[in-house]
Amino acid sequence: MTSGDETPVRVGVFGLLGSGNLGNDGSLEAVLGYLRAEHPEAVVDALCGGPEVVVNRYGIPATRLHWYRGEYRTASRAGAIAGKGLGKLVDAVRTAAWVRRHDVVIVPGMGVLEATLPLRPWGFPYSLFLLCASGRLFRTRVALVGVGAAPIGNRPTRALVRWSARLAAYRSYRDAQSRDAIREMGVDTARDEVYPDLAFALPTLPASAPSGPAGPVCVGVMDFHGGNDDRERAEEIHRRYLDGTTRFVRTLVEDGRPVRLVTGDECDAPVVAAILDAVDSPLVTAAEAASLADLMKEMAAAETVVATRYHNLICALKVGTPTLALSYAAKSDALMDRMGLDAYCHPAREVDADRLLEQFRALEKQSAQLRRTLAERNLVAARQLKDQFTTLTAALFPATDHANARTRQETQ
Repeated sequence: MTSGDETPVRVGVFGLLGSGNLGNDGSLEAVLGYLRAEHPEAVVDALCGGPEVVVNRYGIPATRLHWYRGEYRTASRAGAIAGKGLGKLVDAVRTAAWVRRHDVVIVPGMGVLEATLPLRPWGFPYSLFLLCASGRLFRTRVALVGVGAAPIGNRPTRALVRWSARLAAYRSYRDAQSRDAIREMGVDTARDEVYPDLAFALPTLPASAPSGPAGPVCVGVMDFHGGNDDRERAEEIHRRYLDGTTRFVRTLVEDGRPVRLVTGDECDAPVVAAILDAVDSPLVTAAEAASLADLMKEMAAAETVVATRYHNLICALKVGTPTLALSYAAKSDALMDRMGLDAYCHPAREVDADRLLEQFRALEKQSAQLRRTLAERNLVAARQLKDQFTTLTAALFPATDHANARTRQETQ
């Protein structure tokens, strides 16, 4: 590792960043904030899904993750299949060359070690394996920082995830279940730590004053079709989720409550359109959020939030708004438990509008107490993430860390 006083440290960030998922981009923003504050000498660039967005929004150079531009489209024609196959070989070379140019590569948060949503082994799991294997080959420190993991049934996917975790130089997780899942895959996690999700390190918005029992409700929706093991039931799961959520929104409107629909990924837009069409009321409006900061503004203005996507939940909890989770994975349950709202989870796979409404009304009755609880838990999360970044500096930037320590001693 080169010293910051000599050659600038070359840092890469890696992942499905700039691809339309606001949670992924929020994790990137948190890591960039850490690097700019603690390691301003570092030269940073990205290998990512949406390089144009990353360049324009975050001001760092970026390279496309996949050589083949149709990587995430279903290949049915011979040309597309051949293109994808060739792309896998080209990506192995491209990834290795990119990794070799860096001293450190950071994978910022995200559920990179899980398959809770539909996922093929030759997609992102293969890309992550190429990254971690290249890091080991060229002695570039690859850090999986605050990532999510979960048990994986598909053997090829599980093998790629296991080897990616083993080959990484540093690992930390966003919840204890993630660390347990990786340990059960046969990875030694004795030195791995658990911290809150990186998005809790983003700037905090001023809390909005509660607007009373008839205040607006923010409903975060998702293009949800179940997980990787639910492919045969995907349409049934989606229909049940959409019908239950629509019934819930319609009931709120009948009670005179304004409803603000939000998303967390570009693919969620059809769900918003379907609910707007089905309810057809001026009380239901849709937000156009381009970042987690935009989502936090929406949720800070709400009296209550009901949300599905993991980072929708984080945004609501971070601004201190009482929240009910339409939970689709253990990570959502773990997050709600960490923030003291474990009693307010509802299964996204089996949305029961009547039961959901009961839980919602119970949540609102406890609103004042829950706001106090969230304020306390957010302070704890902020302290824990400071510890995470201190640990990360010691693991990835030892020369810089020692220089900073000397500077602190000299100024005391």
